[in-house]
Amino acid sequence: MSGTPSSPVNPPAGPGLRVPLHVLAAGLITVSLLWRASITSRGYLTFDDFPLLSRADAASIGPDYLLTLFNNHFMPAGQLLTWVVHRLTEFQYWPYATLMLAAQALVSVLLYRLLLLMLPNGPLLLAPLALFLFTPLTLEASSWWAVAVNVLPMQLAMVLATGAFVRYQRGGGRRHLVTLAAAIVLGLVFFEKSLLIVAFVALFAVFVYSPGGPVRAVVGAARRWWPAWLTLTVVSLLFLALYLSQATSSLRQPASANEVFTFLRQLTTFTVIPGLLGGPWRWLDGADGAPLTAPPEAATWVALAVFAALVALTVVLRGSLATRAWLLLLSYVALDAALLGATRLGSVFSGVAGAVPRYVGEVAVVAAICLGVALCGLKSEAEQPQKQPQWRPVFGYLVPPVAILFLVSCFWSGQGYGDDWAIKAGRDYLNTARADLAAAAPGTVFMDQPVPEAVVGPLSAPYNLQSRFFAPLDQDPTFVTQARNLWIFDQAGHIRPAWVAGTHGAPGPEQGCGYRVTGDQPTTLRLEKSVGDYWYAARIAYISDRDATATVRLGAGHEHQFDVHRGLNAIFLLLDGGGSELTMKLGDPAANICTNEIDVGSVVPQPAG
Repeated sequence: MSGTPSSPVNPPAGPGLRVPLHVLAAGLITVSLLWRASITSRGYLTFDDFPLLSRADAASIGPDYLLTLFNNHFMPAGQLLTWVVHRLTEFQYWPYATLMLAAQALVSVLLYRLLLLMLPNGPLLLAPLALFLFTPLTLEASSWWAVAVNVLPMQLAMVLATGAFVRYQRGGGRRHLVTLAAAIVLGLVFFEKSLLIVAFVALFAVFVYSPGGPVRAVVGAARRWWPAWLTLTVVSLLFLALYLSQATSSLRQPASANEVFTFLRQLTTFTVIPGLLGGPWRWLDGADGAPLTAPPEAATWVALAVFAALVALTVVLRGSLATRAWLLLLSYVALDAALLGATRLGSVFSGVAGAVPRYVGEVAVVAAICLGVALCGLKSEAEQPQKQPQWRPVFGYLVPPVAILFLVSCFWSGQGYGDDWAIKAGRDYLNTARADLAAAAPGTVFMDQPVPEAVVGPLSAPYNLQSRFFAPLDQDPTFVTQARNLWIFDQAGHIRPAWVAGTHGAPGPEQGCGYRVTGDQPTTLRLEKSVGDYWYAARIAYISDRDATATVRLGAGHEHQFDVHRGLNAIFLLLDGGGSELTMKLGDPAANICTNEIDVGSVVPQPAG
């Protein structure tokens, strides 16, 4: 790195330019919010949202709830906010959508103020603002609640922390250190990844405001602003002590060098670079969640070429300051990639980890700041009018068509994202179940089962169980471990009579009766094949000569008691154990039952006919 350059810059903006600039910025922010609202409103709660709401529904406000990690994420403020909204609105989506868009608006306005603080006031300042407002990289953060409640506060904290440091390094006083620390804390109580903001502020200071070569810049930043680094170190250490006392290690090891290469290629050429240019233009379906980036191969090469041209142009325009700005972006993305690689690779999702925009949602703020510095220079430089290059007017003519192409690119990508986001299996399943529950007869009961994987995946267990999923409803269903008449939600959410599919009972030895259970003598009911040691649903159809009680046991499992009713009946039971036989006995010495219809396995909808 060389010293802070004295390259050509915009002249100071006249007083008459300030109002139009604000109007243009307000217009861009408004258009971006309307665009995002048109996408967000097509979707619904999804995947991690449902466990978040289930936890909020079951919890009371206190440390046990707020400080308990969610998916190994430390987010007490996010859980508190979810708790409050859920208490007021149940499963409605519009309150969450409204909060996401309001937070997006707040971050947008504060980013604009940061750009005004740092950069010369001129039309070019709108370019980095538009980058943040419209990049498809952040569409998840304004549509998916579980993502937004992490990413948007981190973006907000990053903007506030950067602004606090800019004011502090200009001699603004120690009060800005308090603002800096408060901004970091704000991010951390929503998302532990906000610890990266500390690294960003340090890199920002070195690359943007500390002159000289690499060693001189680092040493100079350390000496000049040591109170800021001391403040950030104290905040970081206190947070790490709290977080590590709660968290389990998320560190993983990549399976191969090829896995690392694939991840880095996806992250840079599928997600970050195309996203900063309005891509990815094509998406890969992400089931009920948000889609993944999957740009056409030709588009990735074009994006790389355009991005390289942008870097080269700004380096010519701003010299070493632009070089420093792009190195800042590269350094932060490298830190982000290292963190993601250490926690995401080596898992079942590592093959697409680099194609998930939400993992790098805060990069949009970093990129906007870096583009602003590279394109516009710094406000301190603008106070020193310098001769403009002869080709500068030509460059001015390029801005409008480039801006139009960027917006068209963003809107095209946004349309594809919105089409995928509009398909919500969770919404359809929930609406169907609610309608059927409202029409169900009194006494309709269910045995607890997982919801379809397309609604909540098995990795979210136990919050993928119907008892957890439906608990926030006012009309939540009744779940039992045994019933004479059992019902089940099918894959679409409809209520249907239940059955048990799995291992059948072997035919009993007595003609016309099967297995005869008499008095309190244990009788062995054999299965056609052995089952492993676990929990199973069992259905036993029988005919009895009187009312009584019975106990049944699967292998060496626990005994489970049920009521026997006179006549032809069936009982559904939840049993634990394993092996190839059940043992049954009656509590009444005079009672007799016959059974030859036994099934052990999973509860399924009753076959038609």
